[in-house]
Amino acid sequence: MNFNYLPIHFSIFLILGILVGHTIDFSMNLLLAVIIASLLLLIYLKFRAELSYDPPLLFAIITAFLFINVGVIRMMSKLPRHQKRHYINFINSENRAVLKIRKLLKPNGAYNKYEANVIELNGQNVLGDVILSIKRDSFDIVLNIDELLYTSNQFKEIQGTKNPYEFDYKQYLIHQNIYHQLSLEKGDFIALGSGEVSLKGIAYSLRTRINRELVNYNFSSNELSILNALLLGQRRGISKEQFKQYRDAGAIHILAVSGLHIGIILIILNFLFQHLEKLKNGKLIKLIVIIVCLWSYAFVAGLSASIIRSVTMFTAIAVGMISNRPSEVRNSLIISLFFLLLLNPFYLFDVGFQLSFLAVFSIVWLQPIFSGIWKPKPKPLRYFWNLLTVTFAAQLGILPLTLFYFHQFPILFFVSSLVIIPFLGIILGLGFLIIILALTHLLHQFIADLYEWILTAMNDFVALISYQEELILKNISFSILILISSYILMICIVTLLKTKSIRNFNFFLISILFLQMNLIFEKIKVQNSNQFIVFHQSKNTILGNRLGNILVVYENEKSTHKNPYSPLFSFKNSLPNLKIRRGSRIKNGLKVDAKNVMIIDSSGTYSCYYFNPDIVILIGSPRINMDRMIEILNPKMVIADGSNYLSFALKWGKSCKEKSVQFYNTSEDGAFVYNYSP
Repeated sequence: MNFNYLPIHFSIFLILGILVGHTIDFSMNLLLAVIIASLLLLIYLKFRAELSYDPPLLFAIITAFLFINVGVIRMMSKLPRHQKRHYINFINSENRAVLKIRKLLKPNGAYNKYEANVIELNGQNVLGDVILSIKRDSFDIVLNIDELLYTSNQFKEIQGTKNPYEFDYKQYLIHQNIYHQLSLEKGDFIALGSGEVSLKGIAYSLRTRINRELVNYNFSSNELSILNALLLGQRRGISKEQFKQYRDAGAIHILAVSGLHIGIILIILNFLFQHLEKLKNGKLIKLIVIIVCLWSYAFVAGLSASIIRSVTMFTAIAVGMISNRPSEVRNSLIISLFFLLLLNPFYLFDVGFQLSFLAVFSIVWLQPIFSGIWKPKPKPLRYFWNLLTVTFAAQLGILPLTLFYFHQFPILFFVSSLVIIPFLGIILGLGFLIIILALTHLLHQFIADLYEWILTAMNDFVALISYQEELILKNISFSILILISSYILMICIVTLLKTKSIRNFNFFLISILFLQMNLIFEKIKVQNSNQFIVFHQSKNTILGNRLGNILVVYENEKSTHKNPYSPLFSFKNSLPNLKIRRGSRIKNGLKVDAKNVMIIDSSGTYSCYYFNPDIVILIGSPRINMDRMIEILNPKMVIADGSNYLSFALKWGKSCKEKSVQFYNTSEDGAFVYNYSP
């Protein structure tokens, strides 16, 4: 990697600007003035240097400052408060909205879910997206892409995380530029029919037709859902059990159209159209054909953000491949990164984008090293070897990020990759052929049965791998510092392998030391801190007292930290070497640091004879007179957890406010966390 390549510097400064703009709110007029002043100063410095290619250091500093400001202003321009037509600026107590369906989301047991554009609000033409949930009933209404509906229901803010280290769905949607949701029942909206047809709507109609044709060839629901995920980028039909099997087998990346899929498709297209190079201007013709095929596939797969990003990056790689120089491919990838972030700075915070770019970058950077280990002469063998090295490069590149976000690593990932990935190109290629033949009514039932058998065999193999739970490393704590250290170490290792020198060897040793220091720092940080936590869980009470790396848990109903829906699951994943111990069932009192904690359960009984409580925790909806309890116990704080009725908690909150006692409701404020020193 040539770190002197200017677009790398521009991309780094743009990313810094996006991070600054995401953290700090600036005046847009001030930023525009700074950018104009920076441009004028650059022009002045350029002329002063008499057009030489040796500009002063100030020129480089101002250039960096300029791109940082571009990142800040692009980030802020995407925020609703800086968009005059965003629907947030027109919300009032009585909303009349027209919505347009733009994406079908995976339904749950109670609701069909969609992503919708707000195109009109209170008589104003507006923009912005919301999450739309429509209750399912016996007359289930399923809306299609581009359909319009009218509603007067209120926009509701999306709830954030309630417990420490849990996945923050609200923050995730904010990074998708989505800030509200609407929950509707049958009588809450009026369907207005189809609106203006969009490209996504045309693609959805095409996918619907493909599925309708495939059903005629007796594809089972499981295999059809896998086909949709593999080829068409649609995972709505995959069952929870099937999804879990692919995740535990380390093969979940197969079900998402990402850099791996597009990379394999690019290899297939490059192989199929290699004879075009023999023509006059053959390389250019081949490039045009490949780009048209890639974007046609992106269109059919729904033009989702993840697919557009992957196809954009591999389009840049295809352009770079014309020169047959690896450096040009890497440079084209960096340029595509710069323009993608310039187009939508929110991509930087999208996990899918991070994984996709790192996978593609790793393929470009690491795959040549792996493929150079062995160079088989037979073309079929070379093809399989290239597919295998592409897979390993991609998975190695995203491994630290995967551990950071998902906290688990299936050891048998290597087995599933060795078996599935070499055949993934055949599965994809044959799948596209199946679709084309089905649409033209030329598909023979034998070929359809053969392809279904292949998909069934893959599903069965993945299920077999996923059942080896003892070979799945779970609850892996991986902090941001460890993530950064891991990538620095990876860069130093690859750099040393490419160029063996004392300087690179020293960097390698320093990177190991840096990783070790961070591991020690994380361990010491946990051991030297204590916390008392009132977790939030509906209809249950979970109290935790963490003393260093030991969390003592008190709860009414026994839960497990292995259950992904338990608040303890994310908590354990995020702290290194955390051990969970079960305390006795919840009693009436606890001693936390220098504070006395009294617990009043559903019986509603309490007494001040034992100690005067600093904190009172209400659980199980006790029927108490709050005013009297405050007069008798005189607590400094009252906490109501998720086991209480919401109406009770609201009433208690009013009483505490009148008595000037601090009230904390986990249903509204999330888990209560009290940090104290050992």
